Amino acid sequence: SYVSDDFVKEMGFIPVQTKAATKDEYLTRPDYGRVFPEDQQKIIKESCKSNPKVQIVVGDGLSSSAIEGLKMFGLEYNEVLFIKHARVAAMDQIAELTGAEVICMLVGERPGLVTAESMSAYMAYKPTVGMPESRRTVVSNIHKGGTPAVEAGAYVAEIIKKILDNKKSGVELK
Repeated sequence: SYVSDDFVKEMGFIPVQTKAATKDEYLTRPDYGRVFPEDQQKIIKESCKSNPKVQIVVGDGLSSSAIEGLKMFGLEYNEVLFIKHARVAAMDQIAELTGAEVICMLVGERPGLVTAESMSAYMAYKPTVGMPESRRTVVSNIHKGGTPAVEAGAYVAEIIKKILDNKKSGVELK
């Protein structure tokens, strides 16, 4: 299923879409879910501030119902991008387009786990296209039966501060 357009509008997210034009293409061409066509890159550049400390990104990923649970977070950011057909590595191109110091991407986890409402927060310091996955820091299993959203939100905020203070993320962050 898809995250509803009404939800994206209600949350005030800026909608963009990866190169994957359909759900089938998203599933069969993971590389398309990591990059944006030129018209979508333009939206990102024009909608987001240049060189922000932190850029929040929401991706539908493989569990759209998890993303609709974001209301629990009480997100109040001006420029939150919502990415349709998002893979985690889509955050890398966004960092390159915006110059963000830290990207925090909230994304639905794979269905078939304990719940289809599980979400993860992926964070990276100055991510770049093609970087190793080991440069990402992740908080996973954010859902009512796992890590509660309020607890995860506080923890994610602590991690973002630590990433900014240490100017590194992933396995380098201790």
